Amino acid sequence: MIYNLLQSWHDWLESFGGYSLLQVLYQIEFRAFFAVILSFSIVLLLGERTIRWLLKQKLGDSPEFYNADLNQLMASKANVPTMGGILIVFSILVSTCLLADMFNDYVHISLVVLLWLAILGGVDDWLKLTTARRRPGAREGLFAWEKFLFQIGIGVIAGMYLWRLTGDSQSAMVLNLPFQRTYEPGTEGLILEQGVIVLTWLPFVVIATLWIAGTSNAVNITDGMDGLVSGLMLIAALAMMLLAYIAGSSGRAQYMLFPFVDGSEELMVVAGSIAGACLGFLWFNCAPARVFMGDTGSLPLGGLLALIACALRQEIMLVVIGAVFYWELLSVMLQVAYFRVTGGKRIFRCSPIHHHFHLGGWSESQIVSRFWILGVVAVVVAAVLLKLR
Repeated sequence: MIYNLLQSWHDWLESFGGYSLLQVLYQIEFRAFFAVILSFSIVLLLGERTIRWLLKQKLGDSPEFYNADLNQLMASKANVPTMGGILIVFSILVSTCLLADMFNDYVHISLVVLLWLAILGGVDDWLKLTTARRRPGAREGLFAWEKFLFQIGIGVIAGMYLWRLTGDSQSAMVLNLPFQRTYEPGTEGLILEQGVIVLTWLPFVVIATLWIAGTSNAVNITDGMDGLVSGLMLIAALAMMLLAYIAGSSGRAQYMLFPFVDGSEELMVVAGSIAGACLGFLWFNCAPARVFMGDTGSLPLGGLLALIACALRQEIMLVVIGAVFYWELLSVMLQVAYFRVTGGKRIFRCSPIHHHFHLGGWSESQIVSRFWILGVVAVVVAAVLLKLR
């Protein structure tokens, strides 16, 4: 919004000697990093007030597991306020609206995904946390199929919208694979390398749908320990900022030999807003946590991260960058499948896998710190894969 206002006031500001200010605020790098600071500041300023409001509304979490030992380990988390994700969503929304180009289509679909999944998560949290106040027999949250249906729905909408934005640009339709060059090196212009996979609309939309729904669930499943998701999302969002910086410039994309997506540089601001919001939330969410983000925060964070990756044609790279999220999701899928096939046997002590390590003797702070380290390692591996082309 500020960016668009400055554009409309360009001549007036220039007449008053505001040219240097305009030059700075027009730069995507400045707006993206300022989004980190602004989003962080919003969460920090509103955090205490939001926590008090959540406590007043008695929206405290009472985690229960099918494992008595785990229930004992997690007993200290009873009545810690959840739905703190409203802080994250609000700060991302405000920072993006103020600093991004609000005429940019990638910004539009980002905000739609953010709000859609935030509302979905908020409804689920509210139903779970207010069960005791409502009539006897009231449902505890949304059914799994209801949540999945809405996740698939926004995935299809976002996928079709992104496909429409590709226009005639084959670069924006490429399935970017590790070690594979998108463009022929040393040539004038953006000439696609032979063997590059150019998607048609159906696989494009299917991949976007699976990634948005899957990553949304993966981040949601990972959110089970103080600061775990906040820290991992901070790391992943900063990595996506860098990818958006490269993908949004034809020169940088050609140099790095991966897809150029016109207009996608504005996603730097979105990713920066995510990073700042998660950093600010970590202030209150680090051990011992004073607030949890709940589905209100985890669902939109995962979906938005996947949307950015799909827009940049970096779906495979997201699997590397967000390896810990997908590892957590895979552990649940394997546990459930093995349990059903073997009639009650388990691969892990408990899933998702962070609980397996918790029951194995690791402290919560050890698990969170080590998973953060793995998140950083994953980003380093992704950077190496980008360069090895």
